[in-house]
Amino acid sequence: MRMIALSVLDLIPVRTGQTSAEAVAASLALAARADELGFRRYWFAEHHNMPSVASTTPPVLIAAAAARTSRIRVGSGGVMLPNHAPLVVAEQFAALEAIAPGRIDLGIGRAPGSDPVITQLLRQQGTTSDVERFPEHVRDIGSLVSPDGATLRFTSGGEYAVHATPAAAGSPEIWLLGSSDYSAQLAASFGLPYVFANHFSGEGLERALELYRTQYHPSEANPVPRTFLTANAVAAPTAEEAEARALPQLRAMGRLRAGRPARPLETVEEARASSPDPAVDDLVMRMRERWFIGAGAEVRAGLTALAEQHGLDEVMISPVAGAFESEPADATPGRIQTLEQLAS
Repeated sequence: MRMIALSVLDLIPVRTGQTSAEAVAASLALAARADELGFRRYWFAEHHNMPSVASTTPPVLIAAAAARTSRIRVGSGGVMLPNHAPLVVAEQFAALEAIAPGRIDLGIGRAPGSDPVITQLLRQQGTTSDVERFPEHVRDIGSLVSPDGATLRFTSGGEYAVHATPAAAGSPEIWLLGSSDYSAQLAASFGLPYVFANHFSGEGLERALELYRTQYHPSEANPVPRTFLTANAVAAPTAEEAEARALPQLRAMGRLRAGRPARPLETVEEARASSPDPAVDDLVMRMRERWFIGAGAEVRAGLTALAEQHGLDEVMISPVAGAFESEPADATPGRIQTLEQLAS
């Protein structure tokens, strides 16, 4: 069995009785452990106004993780670009590249990362055309973060130079994220690396990867297509423990898709004691088939098989192991255990 590289996607889960400060502290400790264990990347997602998710501002979290690590690449999975001015994103990630040279990834997505009300609040200073201008904004960021910067050309004939940072020695690596034909084709046309968000649904994976690879236009930075996918994973010493730790996140996703009210992530005990809800329970059963849950060797073999099936050398796991009530609020033993089981 060939070895694949593993990376980590973190939404910073917040469970019952846990504060945001405790959840962030637990995730930063997890990032440090991922660095020690040899994982390739550690990315933070962008989600808003969700009681169970503390990952709202990837650049801030990346800076904190960069300070706690020395080798692993740290980045966003991703920045939801229509929520932000391209120059602000470029400046943030140019600053991060200065903090941790050669270790910064800028993963960019087109989705809002929240509901329509929060989306409107995030875009009060922008326009509804930001989504339509997504390709233009991606291109602009690529220019702004480069050492050469970007040049504005006025209709009068004059030029104006713009740099995301005064004297860049390097640039963050830009990745496009998505789960649709659109994102795959855009990444291919720009000659950018591409990540398929398989952890969210998994629908359309084969077609997206085929479109990306067959339509790829080589770029100077990326002469060949580069891609990986994400997957939800829970690994433990026994399959029984892994199933127990997976239940809170499975139920949280089931509740979200069934339109139930949002709330902090349940503990394992709360999830086990929950009342039956046919709509949620059906979704949990269907999602369970796509997740990688079990003893470490079993999960590692499943992830390797997934990578081989799709011709990949890397898989980014979202370690979705829940917590027991007795476990400390400022730590995440189940998620650390998942990384340790897979690394060994």
